[in-house]
Amino acid sequence: MLSVGAAGGAGGSGGSGDGIGGDGGAGGTGSLILGAGGAGGAGGSGGTTVSPGIGGAGGLGGAGGLVIGSGGSGGAGGFGTITGGAGGAGGKPGLIGNGGDGGAGGDGGIGGGAGGAGGNAVLIGNGGNGGNGGGFGPVKGNGGTGGTGGLLLGLNGINGTKGV
Repeated sequence: MLSVGAAGGAGGSGGSGDGIGGDGGAGGTGSLILGAGGAGGAGGSGGTTVSPGIGGAGGLGGAGGLVIGSGGSGGAGGFGTITGGAGGAGGKPGLIGNGGDGGAGGDGGIGGGAGGAGGNAVLIGNGGNGGNGGGFGPVKGNGGTGGTGGLLLGLNGINGTKGV
């Protein structure tokens, strides 16, 4: 009755030729009645010291069980020599449960990736926090938006911060 969705697989690193990191896999869905969603996989890194590249996006957090269960966290975006990958969005919970937190955006040599949005709660539960944006280069990634709290009871998630 109680089961947790499997975590999504991490994205493969981008080859030196195309330099694009693989996207992280989505987290698995929790069991029908009671179960938490699995975490999304991290995005792969893109590019090397001799080739430009873009980081892969983080995977989406898995959904919680239909009745009770929190959403899984979104995966982090991968590092990119040009731009970092976007963080994955937090998973949707069941009727009772917290939204998943958004994944952090990846750092990039020119621009950081945006943080993923937090998942929205449904009836009872807190919204997930937004992921922080990626940094490193001159253009910083924006933080993700925090999810909304449940209709009956719950707090809104905190917005992620801009990359540094």
